[in-house]
Amino acid sequence: MNILVVSQYFWPESFRINELVSSIYNLGHKVQVLTGKPNYPEGKIYRGYRSLGFSKELYKNVIIHRVPIFPRGIKNPYKLTLNYLSFIATATFYGLSSLLKKNFDIIFVYMPSPFIQAIPAIILGRIMKVPVVLYVQDLWPESIRDTKYISNESFLKLIEYVVKLIYKQSSLILVSSRPFIKAIKKYSPTAQIKYFPNSVDSIFLNSDLSSKPVINELSDGFKIIFAGNLGMSQAVHVLIELAERLQNYENIKIIVFGGGSELNWLIEQKKIKKLTNFSLQGRYPIELMPWILSQADALLLTLADKPTYAATVPNRLQAYMAVGKPILACMNGESATLINEANCGFAVPAENSDELFKASIKMYNLKLQEREQLGRNGKLYFKKNFYHEDLVKTLINYFMELKSTKK
Repeated sequence: MNILVVSQYFWPESFRINELVSSIYNLGHKVQVLTGKPNYPEGKIYRGYRSLGFSKELYKNVIIHRVPIFPRGIKNPYKLTLNYLSFIATATFYGLSSLLKKNFDIIFVYMPSPFIQAIPAIILGRIMKVPVVLYVQDLWPESIRDTKYISNESFLKLIEYVVKLIYKQSSLILVSSRPFIKAIKKYSPTAQIKYFPNSVDSIFLNSDLSSKPVINELSDGFKIIFAGNLGMSQAVHVLIELAERLQNYENIKIIVFGGGSELNWLIEQKKIKKLTNFSLQGRYPIELMPWILSQADALLLTLADKPTYAATVPNRLQAYMAVGKPILACMNGESATLINEANCGFAVPAENSDELFKASIKMYNLKLQEREQLGRNGKLYFKKNFYHEDLVKTLINYFMELKSTKK
C-alpha cells in the first residue's frame, strides 16, 4: 500500500506517530509524511530548521514533507492560533501542488490537538478519492473549552461545525480511549469508529543499555519519576505540592524528566519553596527513556481535573506499564480505570495532592516484592492489550479493508 500520513507533529518531536510510521514502513508499505517544522513543546523552531520554506528529509527511509509553520510560543493563544492555521494553509497548498499525483491508497491523520489539522487531509482525500482515516487523541471542541484558550461561544460553535464536517468526511475513526466513542457519536451518529489504543515502541520492554547516562539523582533513595510534557494539562502544581508534603521523608525524592510551558514555573517554585527533594532533569532522547524509567521505584502520572482529560489516556501510561514499574496516578476516568484493571499501581482523584501523598507513602511502605508484582502486572497488561507490533498489524488490516472497499 501507498500511505500518506498527515500530522502537524512528527520526529524529532516525540509523538506516537513516529513509531507507527516506522513500523508500517518496515512491514513493506510505502509511507510519506506531511508535517510542519518541529516546535513542540518549547514553542520555537528546533535548531537546524527554519519557519519559512518547504523542505524534504528522510526519517528511517520514510520521506518527510515539511511545510512552513508559525511557532506556537509559550502560553500565547494568539501565536497558538497562528500555529494551527499556518499548518492548515501551508499543508493544503503543498498537498494540492505536490502530492496529488502520488497515487496514495490511504490518508492517515494522527490527531492530537489541533483537531483542525485534518482539514488538508480531508481536502486531499476528496480530490484524490482516497479513504481518510482519523486517529483521534483529543476531543474537540471539549479540550479547548477545558483549557480556556478560546472562550468565545460563537467561535466554539464554528469549531464544532468543522468537527462534525471532518467526522462526516472520514472513512474510519480510530480512538485512543474507549470513552471517546460515545463523545464522537454525539457529533456523528453514523460514523464508523474503532477502539485503537496507543502503545509505545518495543524498546520500552527492554531497558538494557550498553552505555548508560550518568544521572546522579538516580543513584540512591526511593525515586518517584515523572516523565513527559510539563504543561497546564498535566496540573504540574501537584508535583510541587507532593514534594512539599514529602519533605520530612528524607529518602523519598521526585525526579522530573521533560519540558514544556510550565517548566520555568516549576524551576521558580523549586527555588522559592527550597525543595531539596525535587529535581528537574530536562529532556532526554527517547532511546534513553526506557532505562531512565526502569530506575524508578514508582512512576508518577498526573492530569488536570477536567472532563475531557478524564476521557483521555496519555501515552505515558503505556510506557510506564511496558517498563514494569508500579504507577502512582493522580487523574480521573479512563486512565485510572486501566490502572485498576491492570492492578499495576494506585490511582487517586485528579489534582488531589493530599490523596496522592497518602498513595505515595503507601507505595513507599510496600515490600519490594509487592512493588515488583505491581510492575509485573502492568507489563503483562501491556503485552495483552497494548503491544505495539500487534496493534500495527491491526492498523494495516483496517487499511486493507478500506482499500478493498474502495475498489
